[in-house]
Amino acid sequence: MTSSLPHPHLDAADIRPEHFRWSLGDRVATITLDRPERKNPLTFDMYAELADTFRRLPHVRDVRAVVVTGAGENFCSGGDVHEIIGPLVRLRDAGDAPGLLRFTRLTGELVKAMRACPQPIVAAVDGVCAGAGAILAMASDLRLGTARSRVAFLFVRVGLSGADMGACAILPRIVGHGRASELLYTGRFMAGDEAERWGFFNRLVAPTALLGDATELARSLAHGPSFAHAMTKAALHQEWSMGLDEAIEAEAQTQALCMQTGDFARAYRAFAAKQAPAFEGN
Repeated sequence: MTSSLPHPHLDAADIRPEHFRWSLGDRVATITLDRPERKNPLTFDMYAELADTFRRLPHVRDVRAVVVTGAGENFCSGGDVHEIIGPLVRLRDAGDAPGLLRFTRLTGELVKAMRACPQPIVAAVDGVCAGAGAILAMASDLRLGTARSRVAFLFVRVGLSGADMGACAILPRIVGHGRASELLYTGRFMAGDEAERWGFFNRLVAPTALLGDATELARSLAHGPSFAHAMTKAALHQEWSMGLDEAIEAEAQTQALCMQTGDFARAYRAFAAKQAPAFEGN
């Protein structure tokens, strides 16, 4: 897959990743991490290709929502120990601080691309969801899990800070500051029921129903007012650093823009006719 930008108009078929599976059905793109024999760990190439894919998605006309999942019975075990951790230790031993910084910036680019992508992202999490895998789930907009899923931000276990890929900014907003502090300081695993109770998972489903339920949730968003969804996602991200007055003004401007769309008028006319609106995303 090439990485030339910008992409003024793309179709989902134009995205041809080499390091994960990609499929499209009914406006929903599914990204599947596909190394089940090792619990779907990430490699350098996967980081770069995932980030490039999410950067392209604003230009992909036939994708309105995204599902991220893992092959087999696990989501993602984090960075590949042999293909990532080993080379990083060698950079450390060589005193290559710039090389280490290049890697940490590369991983952060993936989270930035996911948050800037206008399409809602649904993570379907089963089994192990650890390290960078937990970050992938965290950076998604919605998360479905299973009772047997296990989530850990385990950077501290390898002598690293919990401040990785935006975790100290995003995780407290999902589970609260105290709970995020515990997870990032200890690196312990959360069982599925605890992750749901703490708000990390929106809900738990049976493992056999996970991908289907996540896809159905994504499909319901994909057939909604996609321009309005994109504005909601942008507002959720941008208002982290705003005061209340600034946020209210930003939302007034956002809503005035949404009122200029065809979907706004379609929804009113459908309501008046006692029909379900057919949103077209404009």
